[in-house]
Amino acid sequence: MKGIVFSEFIEMVEEEFSPQMADDIIEAASAKLDSGGSYTSVGVYDHLELVELVTELSKASGVEMNELVTTFGTHLAGRFAEIYPSFFEKAESTLDFLESVDNHIHVEVLKLYPEAELPRFKTQRTGNQLMMEYQSKRPFSALAKGLIQGSAIYFGEQLSVEEVDLSNGIGNHMRFTITSQL
Repeated sequence: MKGIVFSEFIEMVEEEFSPQMADDIIEAASAKLDSGGSYTSVGVYDHLELVELVTELSKASGVEMNELVTTFGTHLAGRFAEIYPSFFEKAESTLDFLESVDNHIHVEVLKLYPEAELPRFKTQRTGNQLMMEYQSKRPFSALAKGLIQGSAIYFGEQLSVEEVDLSNGIGNHMRFTITSQL
């Protein structure tokens, strides 16, 4: 998993909780972190390190893990909009943007990082509703949900998001039904 995800997670913890909390969760998880908790945006790290950091944050904050990961996804969408504005600027709405993730954005990401193991998104749109199926080797459907919510914030739109877990609780295969509130 690309280091930008880890560095942005630590930044979110510092902003939403405190810099001390970020240090505390890294220290608590350090025995299980091959990186030692030191991340660069261009590095590549095992996704299980992020799971460990979220686990420690959940213990320390009392906030459920999926809620933390969804919050992180919302944060990450905002940061991606700042770092990669061209991906967002090409779309006129959240649904347009989400439709472009697999066939445009991920294609561009793979040009830059051919080793990246990206999730897949299959989409089907009818009017103001988008069916989006998330599939990944990693259990981060809550992150995808947060990215959806963060994209809606960027576009200034209200969405309803319904989820159907297709992974038997693993979190690596989810169907989202996203409806734009016109």
